[in-house]
Amino acid sequence: MHRVLDYIDRHLDRQLSVAELADVAHFSAFHFHRMFTAWMGETVADYVRRRRVETAASRLATQPELTVLQAALAAGFGSAEAFTRAFKLRFGIAPTAWRQAQQDSKIGQAGRKPGQVGGAASGQDDGSTNRREHIMIEVTITERNPVHVAYLRKTGPYGPELGRFWGEVVYPWMATNNLLGLPRYGICLDDPTVTAPQQCRYDAAVEVPPKRVLSGNPMRTVVPGGQYAVHRFRGPVEQVAGAWLALTRDWLPASGLQLDARPFVEYYPPDAAYDPATGIFEAELCMPVTRL
Repeated sequence: MHRVLDYIDRHLDRQLSVAELADVAHFSAFHFHRMFTAWMGETVADYVRRRRVETAASRLATQPELTVLQAALAAGFGSAEAFTRAFKLRFGIAPTAWRQAQQDSKIGQAGRKPGQVGGAASGQDDGSTNRREHIMIEVTITERNPVHVAYLRKTGPYGPELGRFWGEVVYPWMATNNLLGLPRYGICLDDPTVTAPQQCRYDAAVEVPPKRVLSGNPMRTVVPGGQYAVHRFRGPVEQVAGAWLALTRDWLPASGLQLDARPFVEYYPPDAAYDPATGIFEAELCMPVTRL
């Protein structure tokens, strides 16, 4: 079922039938539809529609020159009218008005004094510092190789809860399987500024050979290779959301690049520093990009 969700995200720009997705899951179409609805709490059609709208919303926020029609077609809608109807059902307003609200919020955030909190703009009430502190972030364009990982998934709000997930669930699992000291990845599968907190998916992953036997029933996947815009982050967890926003909302629009269907990745090298006394840690924030 995780493979199905990944398959949907990678093929939102074309029509997806229940039969096609059932083949990915190796279920009959009837059994797959029932299983998907029970597992996800929404039908296949409703899930695909939501992901199309959320993906288009992220593109509208990060690509100022993108038209509503272009965003609609790139997300698999047949017309701007169909997209606008679905967008209004999800966000309550039309795409153009929503984009303007995002821009107004960005201007308001830039005008805050240092130290004021920008939780509303980040879509998370996690005490993030405001975006103005991160506008001048340093970014490098890097080609990354694909890597095999084993992962544990958490569905729910991003922010401090992810730190508890790593400490209370992932770290004991890594210790049991002698995985400590290996490269780690935090794979962010949803944009918390457009996806409801309770529906955000996050994979805590460790780089391992594909055939290595592990206890704890982890899932397996490949972190995609390719071109990434990378910001080397150092700070407390409360500032991560602000750094991601600076990367996506401030740096990306002027970069001549755009997002593609690969997930966002936080890469933790084996030698990445972490100070348990202050909570300050190091990570590489890797945003998948491609040419406009």
